[in-house]
Amino acid sequence: MPSDTTADAELDPAAEGEGESPPKKKFSGKMIVLIAAPILLLLIVGAVLYFLGVLDPLLGKTEEMGEEEEMVVEPLPVGHFHDLPNLIVNLRETGRKPTFLKLAISLELNTPEDVAAIDQVMPRIIDNFQIYLRELRIDDLRGSQGLHRLREELLRRVTVAARPIEVRDVLFREMLVQ
Repeated sequence: MPSDTTADAELDPAAEGEGESPPKKKFSGKMIVLIAAPILLLLIVGAVLYFLGVLDPLLGKTEEMGEEEEMVVEPLPVGHFHDLPNLIVNLRETGRKPTFLKLAISLELNTPEDVAAIDQVMPRIIDNFQIYLRELRIDDLRGSQGLHRLREELLRRVTVAARPIEVRDVLFREMLVQ
């Protein structure tokens, strides 16, 4: 009968490796997808609900907070605008061909009474602008930074020329370089 026990051992694979543990299963690609897909879907749905504002009541945000912020913002006081006569100047030459600059400028003032005071010193303002503009080169006017520098310099010069009057800003209505 010894042959019966060997036959049983050959048929029973668990009997041979009784001291060994069963092999561990590894996560397959399908298992990872099945776990990650619902988590990713929940995150996307949560983000959409958050940005649409559906979750605002749950997070403690109310519409009253937004209305208070809007009420705090005050509009800037509107000044009074005064148009200067058009300026046409010959820019400093870098070559043989002359280059002309045509400017249409408006000044932003605080009160309508300032307009009459600006008219009294208009020849001094025009003179300061002409002297400065004739020294410019075409390269000084290139790009937004060049225009910003031009605006700052014109504002500085008009402030000096119209000393007690406060000029808020210099605005370009038209600018043509030819």
